[in-house]
Amino acid sequence: MSAFHRPLVLLLAAAAPLAGASANGDGFTDQFPIAACDFESTGANAFFKLIPNRQLYLSNVRCVQAGECDELGELWITVLPETREIRFNHNGKRISVRARVVEEYETADGEVEEISRNYFASCKPMNDVYYFGEDVFDGDGKKLPDAWLAGRSGARPGIIMPDRAFLLGSRYYQEIAPNAQDRAEHTSMGFEVEVPAGVFQNCVEIIETSPLEPGHESPKTYCPHIGMVRDGDLELIAVYSNAESPSAEDDD
Repeated sequence: MSAFHRPLVLLLAAAAPLAGASANGDGFTDQFPIAACDFESTGANAFFKLIPNRQLYLSNVRCVQAGECDELGELWITVLPETREIRFNHNGKRISVRARVVEEYETADGEVEEISRNYFASCKPMNDVYYFGEDVFDGDGKKLPDAWLAGRSGARPGIIMPDRAFLLGSRYYQEIAPNAQDRAEHTSMGFEVEVPAGVFQNCVEIIETSPLEPGHESPKTYCPHIGMVRDGDLELIAVYSNAESPSAEDDD
């Protein structure tokens, strides 16, 4: 059931973990109930699905056609069959999580710009999706400094997408590492979105920021049972259920 159909009192109660004080004092929660989680590498929630071989394809083709974008940007988000074991300490306890690998493959005018391998797992029974790190490469395969991993250099898991705690105004860290500190704020919910892939209801907007990039904002829109339908000027074109990642095709 979508969070929008739950009684408000339940939403308020469930939102408590995301409403707590931040150790950074910036109003964004960075402490999460990890000890209460039974992590799984599949499943997730209505806004963020970890289903192997599921793929979202986004592009800014309409922006280019309107003359508002100079180059064609394309993004393939593929949930890979692969998993990775992540080990980290939490409150003095050693925790091991089997995380799903989700690849983001970005191009500009057909040239590969960036490939990232992201590590996510779903926290049962809450169904919040946690973010455990990423490896990032440029179009030539060179590893970029954006990479981080929970358990290394003081890095800790963040939340990429809450479920029961999805409440307007929630603010929390998605990445908690010296070189990666993306944060999310829920700024709008319950609206309709029209993109090339279709018309979707009860969608939500999240604004991502980072203290490492003051003043920069990245708006993203998610819709129930679909996932991300907008990322800046990129819009969802299609959803595939049995797809191969573009990087696998590059290796052929």
